[in-house]
Amino acid sequence: MTFLAPEVIRRKRDGSALTAEEISFLVGGITDGGLSDAQVGALAMAFFLRGLDAGERIALTTSMRDSGTVLEWELDKPVVDKHSTGGVGDKVSLILAPILAACGAAVPMISGRGLGHTGGTLDKLDSIPGYQSVPATEVIRRVVQEAGCAIVGQTADLAPADRRLYAVRDATGTVESIPLIVASILSKKLAEGLDALVLDVKTGSGAFMARRDEAQQLAEALVEVANGAGLNTVALITDMDEVLGTTAGNALEVRESIDHLTGASREARLHEVTLALAAAALVQARLHPDEESARAAAQATLDDGSAAERFGAMVTALGGPADLLENAGSHLPHASVTKPVAPERPGYVTRVNARAVGLVVTGLGGNRRREDDQIDYAVGLSRVAPIGAEVGPDRPLAIVHARGDASAEEAAVALRKAVQVSDEPPAERRVLLGRV
Repeated sequence: MTFLAPEVIRRKRDGSALTAEEISFLVGGITDGGLSDAQVGALAMAFFLRGLDAGERIALTTSMRDSGTVLEWELDKPVVDKHSTGGVGDKVSLILAPILAACGAAVPMISGRGLGHTGGTLDKLDSIPGYQSVPATEVIRRVVQEAGCAIVGQTADLAPADRRLYAVRDATGTVESIPLIVASILSKKLAEGLDALVLDVKTGSGAFMARRDEAQQLAEALVEVANGAGLNTVALITDMDEVLGTTAGNALEVRESIDHLTGASREARLHEVTLALAAAALVQARLHPDEESARAAAQATLDDGSAAERFGAMVTALGGPADLLENAGSHLPHASVTKPVAPERPGYVTRVNARAVGLVVTGLGGNRRREDDQIDYAVGLSRVAPIGAEVGPDRPLAIVHARGDASAEEAAVALRKAVQVSDEPPAERRVLLGRV
């Protein structure tokens, strides 16, 4: 059947549900240029305003998956991945991927870069000298087989329709459409040839879905479409009302991840999110019958060092230093200025604007304002005081890592504005908020 793009777009604009064949035609035109930028923009706006029903969402996602290479694996182990909707200080992937690999999964983790107030997993890894974050597909296959995991970027042949559609969405104000977010996330994950997927949908001041009901809606949509496309998937809803872990900034987060893997230090909230996602993934992949045994297995890989070994093997296989685990300080970049930020008054941290904290890192040069910005991998925050921590002249809100005194002072001023300090400690808060 021959379709005319303007007619199909008009049908969606007027509120009709599109058939799988119509959606496949549109995605083909997005991929091969058969649709002009104006038509892709009009289609994105029609999707944004009219929404997509469950069948349309699945058809859009699977058509985008099929717009490029779909990886096939000949392995005697399940292929597993995780996706996070993004936040501040979210270095879970760096710890989780090697844990899953050490537990018997193969983990081709396709990750992204940060923009605005959020840090990107690839940007963190790019702070490691020599690390090849966007290798060819055959390299990804080899590293997954050798090390068990490869945390890398999207190659040009994986879901190419998503690459063009995302650029147009960014230019047309349609990024926030839940059906388009779902298709963008899952088309890449489905193209990895996965057996199981776990999702970390964040909510709070540092998340894109700041409101809990929005995060719940996104989690439900992601799980519905992923399972509808035949991929065993579960989503956890987690708190992003403060920095996850004790650092925010690329090299600093890599160092914290290494310390977590080796046992040098493990921040409680980061540990809880990581183990919960690991347990869920291992059950979805049928490597463990229940989450209690899966969680114990994940913890064991940290205790016996096997997860750290997998991380080191992955870094080496992708061009990074072979002794990164032992000598991280000599390989990762350092900022020339470090400045403790004392609070304006002593007391307890009771509230944090996590988005504003992320923008502190952006102001230092550690995140991108625009996609073509260059990143300073050394800058950021360490020893970030969590909600509930007692702070004062000798107990700082954080340590600023900057390239100069002026930018360090600007960051200190902005950080104080982002953190609320009160006389009384706050009620204890949960980091795991829900499950879909």
